[in-house]
Amino acid sequence: MSFQEQINEYISILNCSAKELADTSGLSASVLSRYRAGTRSPEKDTEQFERLVHGISVLAKEKGHTELTEETVRTAFTLSLEGQAFPFEQFQKNLDTLLSALPVNIVDLARSLNFDSSYISRIRKGQRKPADPERFATGVSKFIEGHITETEREIIAKLTECDKNELEKENVFVERLTNWLVSGQAVKKDVLLPFLTKIDEFNLNEFIRSIHFDELKVPTMPFRLPTSKNYYGTAEMCNASLDFFKATVLSKSNLPIIANDDTPIAEKASDSDFMKKFIFAVALSLKKGLHIKMIHNINRPFDEMMMGLEGWIPMYMTGQISPYYLKGVHNKVFGHYLFSSGAAALSGECIMDYPQNGKMYLTNNKTELAYYRQRAEDLLSKASPLMDIYRSESKKLFSDFLHKDLETPGKRRSILSSLPVYTLSEELLVRILNHNDIEENDKGRILKYVADQRCLYKEILNRDCLTDEIPVIDETEFARYPMYLSLSGIFYERNVVYTYGEYLEHMELTKAFCRESENYTIRQNSRYPFRNIQIHINEGNWVTISKSKAPAIHFVIYNPQLRTALENMVVPVFEDDIKTSENE
Repeated sequence: MSFQEQINEYISILNCSAKELADTSGLSASVLSRYRAGTRSPEKDTEQFERLVHGISVLAKEKGHTELTEETVRTAFTLSLEGQAFPFEQFQKNLDTLLSALPVNIVDLARSLNFDSSYISRIRKGQRKPADPERFATGVSKFIEGHITETEREIIAKLTECDKNELEKENVFVERLTNWLVSGQAVKKDVLLPFLTKIDEFNLNEFIRSIHFDELKVPTMPFRLPTSKNYYGTAEMCNASLDFFKATVLSKSNLPIIANDDTPIAEKASDSDFMKKFIFAVALSLKKGLHIKMIHNINRPFDEMMMGLEGWIPMYMTGQISPYYLKGVHNKVFGHYLFSSGAAALSGECIMDYPQNGKMYLTNNKTELAYYRQRAEDLLSKASPLMDIYRSESKKLFSDFLHKDLETPGKRRSILSSLPVYTLSEELLVRILNHNDIEENDKGRILKYVADQRCLYKEILNRDCLTDEIPVIDETEFARYPMYLSLSGIFYERNVVYTYGEYLEHMELTKAFCRESENYTIRQNSRYPFRNIQIHINEGNWVTISKSKAPAIHFVIYNPQLRTALENMVVPVFEDDIKTSENE
């Protein structure tokens, strides 16, 4: 658990506000806010560290959490700080690449950062590590922005895989270059868009029909698996995966499946016949009612990671899969495969560059099952949720998340496929509901939801800035693809459609809301690529992908790599920001 996660967990356990903890600890609200957002963390054994430990232990005693003593809190925070991983090797390579590609005066750069030039040279060579690498990277980016020519800006655009004109916008240059320095990953729109498009267009009901899921009969005839079996090479290892699921589905056990695979997936994913069989095998497991706890490998190349996640989307939609990941950068030489169920265990290994020479071992021996199960559970205990997934059966939990988020400060941005309901007047909403023939019970539920959203966003805008990217649709396009009221927040899947006149009226209400709200900005987009998902971002904290129907579902993403990529994704925008009536 990171330091950011640990402090937010304590606030949740103690059911206290950030202000209450700041006052008790003697810390400023801004310092505590940065701790919670993950942009800063204290050094061990410093005054601020000890104040925080003492403040939490005092509140714990007052609230009856006697297990949270100063000693236990100090130990937890120490472990979280020691466990925070930063890719210094990649950072060093990126910094060296940047300073080699540009004619940067190292003496001037060092002076602006208040460092000795020899210290920067040692960082470039990997002989030193900056104490605060994110702050160091931001300082480098700001210096370069102030000393760059148009030709050099093109070099930065190529390094970060960002449009040169985009880098000319306020704050974008430093943000993009800093992200590239600390992560080594440019944001690849062509990688993210297929992933988001798959979520946007996916229809669970159609998928169920296509694989005849409702017609699937879980066989009862035992699968005759020898006590153990070895599989060699790509083809046999693919068969091993299928044999594991056969043994699992045909057994009487309902123990959840724990799965981890950090072996290269490109070759397996390119075998369409195997992938169809694999999806069918997983579908049978879900049909049986098994839950799958999948530990994804996020240390793959970004496009390969997205390929793997995209393949699991249909299964995520069922709500029977919980995705996890392991933090930090792990071994890049050996690949491992471990699937464990109540009936079988499949363990595999390979050298990462030579997966075709790997091996898998499948067993149903009771002693070995117990060993591999314990190993899988130990591995799961080291993993963190890749994302939280909320379906209609967990709508109370999703509502709790939204209200708890009010306590989490941050710069907010939303990319919407429909106009925001919190700018909608009750009078217009009633008209929309009436001509859609919404039943009275549902009408009351929707009216309450929209009223709650108005209150929630009013509270957010009292403190935080929010930019909404909203779709601009002409009448011809609207006739082909009408807009629906966004009601995924209450998991309402029936289409509640606007007339074009109602859409234009709501657009004017949104512009008026913008003019009246100091912290609210709208950006119009006439070529928005999605029609069924809304993306909500609280920078540095989480990204939510909300799907309106088939099914209504919410993915709350915390993983820094995927979250940062989504935060920095640039959807083509063809209109300037709108802030006041003079800008229209």
